[in-house]
Amino acid sequence: MNLLFMCVANSARSQMAEGLARHIFGSNAQIESAGSNPTQVNSLAITVMKEIGIDISSHHSKSWNEIPPNFKNHLNYVITLCAEEVCPTLDSKAQRLHWPLPDPAGHSGAEEEQLQRFRLVRNELNSRLQLFCKELK
Repeated sequence: MNLLFMCVANSARSQMAEGLARHIFGSNAQIESAGSNPTQVNSLAITVMKEIGIDISSHHSKSWNEIPPNFKNHLNYVITLCAEEVCPTLDSKAQRLHWPLPDPAGHSGAEEEQLQRFRLVRNELNSRLQLFCKELK
């Protein structure tokens, strides 16, 4: 199975989803993430993923055009994660799911407040991915 997570910047939600999905699905799936306007992986996303033993520090933000053709041609699911912004779209026969989650990045406040926003999104992604994995079996 090929599973793609998409949001705008490919910096937080989709990166955390990619890391979680790789952990949950293991070798049973090929997992990628992309953004319509990729930037860089948010350091707070890396931090909160390390808290649960998942290292996404080697990930990089990428666009749909950077996804390998073999993956694109066999794409089964696209999960968009945008809430307050316009989600990217793509021309694919893959089944589309939309999980609108608030972007934890780009907010002001103390670091602990910012980390808490990332943890909430991470935990929601984890719950949804665990359920999705069970539904697919």
